[in-house]
Amino acid sequence: MALDADTRLNSLGFPKPPQQTRVVVAMSGGVDSSVVAAKLAEEGYDVVGVTLQLYDHGAALAKKGACCAGLDIHDARRVAEEMGFPHYVLDYENIFKDAVIDEFADSYLAGATPVPCIRCNERVKFKDLLQTAKDLDADCMATGHYIQRKMGANGAELHSAEDANRDQSYFLFSTTPEQLEFLRFPLGHLASKAETRALAAQYGLAVADKPDSQDICFVPNGDYASVIEKLRPGAAEAGDIVDMEGNVLGTHNGVIHYTIGQRRGLGIGGLADPLYVVKLDVDNRKVIVGPKELLSTRIIPVREINWLGDGSLMDQESYEISVKVRSTRPPREAILRPISATEAEVELLTPEEGVSPGQACVFYETGGSRILGGGWIWRG
Repeated sequence: MALDADTRLNSLGFPKPPQQTRVVVAMSGGVDSSVVAAKLAEEGYDVVGVTLQLYDHGAALAKKGACCAGLDIHDARRVAEEMGFPHYVLDYENIFKDAVIDEFADSYLAGATPVPCIRCNERVKFKDLLQTAKDLDADCMATGHYIQRKMGANGAELHSAEDANRDQSYFLFSTTPEQLEFLRFPLGHLASKAETRALAAQYGLAVADKPDSQDICFVPNGDYASVIEKLRPGAAEAGDIVDMEGNVLGTHNGVIHYTIGQRRGLGIGGLADPLYVVKLDVDNRKVIVGPKELLSTRIIPVREINWLGDGSLMDQESYEISVKVRSTRPPREAILRPISATEAEVELLTPEEGVSPGQACVFYETGGSRILGGGWIWRG
């Protein structure tokens, strides 16, 4: 049955005018979330901007291209003033440290390669902030993520962004169906980042030419090891670099300086063939190196699965899907074999190199744009 003119769905999917629809916009201070807030305000929505102060690491206050601290909070506040909607800053430093930073440090110390941006979305932005939005009587919460929410036969579905170069689905696989009902992603359908910047210029936003954030927000200049040493004094203990037979080839100044698949910076010269980090033995402070072929992985154990497909993960013995094991890599064909509602084995049809514990394995519909969920790689 068609809706009449008075009950037609607005652009956020609600059967009422924008003026009667309250939307909380998560504003990081960057151009993406600023455009979302300005766009919705211009369309007449009852917009409330909220920025989380997540950390305050001294130099980060003046760092360009981060988010959720110092200059970025100022930029978010200025956009709200320009567009005429209320803006609040919430101090989430303790929550962020407990839910994201501490696990990041501990994962690195355990030899894993964590992805704190996923945990931040899962445990902070789409949990505590989302609940705050509900407490503010919002109808929904909007973010500047490049991903699409589409309505399917069984409710809201998560789909890749229109622009594959900007797609952030790898970082949002842990979004639950319940969260997806409340979330909106107004930029996911745009064909390029240039369109976003053009909108920012159209709205007269001072952040229109602001550079994109690159590094993990609380890791200035991408120097993970120095941050971990501050959080966990004594973490960088020296040890040996050894081959697969245990022969000592050199020394290192801390396992935390190495990641699976690393080739550069090993300090081992004079060898006929290049060597790569193939394993990190944290307990014995050893960096184990070997030839490139040892990096190839076909079977990936995955746990803490968030399933976004239809029905239950256990409805089928196996699924033919595509998966991403790194955010920068294209999806590869695979077979997903559930073990429980939260654990599975993923078999890659073509082996991948550098699959590392601590990274996410994200599931995609083969030949389509839908995200079916994902989980965490937990041993390798």
